[in-house]
Amino acid sequence: MLTWNSTMFMNIVNQYISRYSSWLSATFSTIGISDVLDIIIIALIVYQLLKWVQVTRAWTLFKGLIVLLLFALAAYMLQLKTISWLLSKSLGVGITAAIIIFQPELRRALEQLGRRKFIRALLSSPVLSDHDDQMSDKTVNEIIKASFEMGKDRTGALICVERNVALGEYERTGITVDGIVSSQLLINIFEHNTPLHDGAVIIRGNRVVSATCYLPITDNPDIGKELGTRHRAAIGLSEVSDSITIVVSEETGTVSVARDGRLRYDLTKEELHDVFETVGITNSEEENISVFARMKGRLRNGKSKKE
Repeated sequence: MLTWNSTMFMNIVNQYISRYSSWLSATFSTIGISDVLDIIIIALIVYQLLKWVQVTRAWTLFKGLIVLLLFALAAYMLQLKTISWLLSKSLGVGITAAIIIFQPELRRALEQLGRRKFIRALLSSPVLSDHDDQMSDKTVNEIIKASFEMGKDRTGALICVERNVALGEYERTGITVDGIVSSQLLINIFEHNTPLHDGAVIIRGNRVVSATCYLPITDNPDIGKELGTRHRAAIGLSEVSDSITIVVSEETGTVSVARDGRLRYDLTKEELHDVFETVGITNSEEENISVFARMKGRLRNGKSKKE
């Protein structure tokens, strides 16, 4: 019967180490500086491509393509011959269709690459620095307050709240504001006969990033004829992104919200606040701070009463 001891175990380990060390040395001896440089450049390009896709509308389309690829893989594994044949024959057409779909984003990326130095364009991140900033409860309350104040005065407004899908392509159609969200700022932007009142405002995090922005108009034939351009633009943006768009009607003063291609008409303050809560646009940190402050105040009051 074979018995194991530490000497035999160490011999086997040494054999494996010597075998793989010789293989690694032979492999790395054939890798030159050009190969390392090639790997680094490809890694940077792939990284920048993924970042670019993530912060544009292409990210939503890219996820759709991933679903189709998973469907094709499932059809191949389940040996669904007809579906696999159709997918294989439509692969070339699908690549051409993807290029056509991504044409605006590809053109804009090439234009940006031509305007900047190559190394700076390659190393810089296309992600906006404040894209991941979470909207605070104060900002939500300021938006709601401004919306209903403008509704009382019959001031038309179009307020777009960016979420996960970036609205950079629509932001560039307007004028940069980059101001902290407040009801006074929003009301002043949409005031009649002011330079910034026409178009939409885009809010990212706790800042108004751009005003007078142009939005895509929906071509849904089921939309009622009584809805004007503002409502159609709000629905159009909600069809291509996950944003929340608030519409204040200039004719009726009602406040509506477009989300996921649907319009909720004539909302109250409570209903509008519920929309923000439903999509998770809250700041739990501020709530925790306020709860801690109330507990601290109660402890102080209890201590003063004892004294």
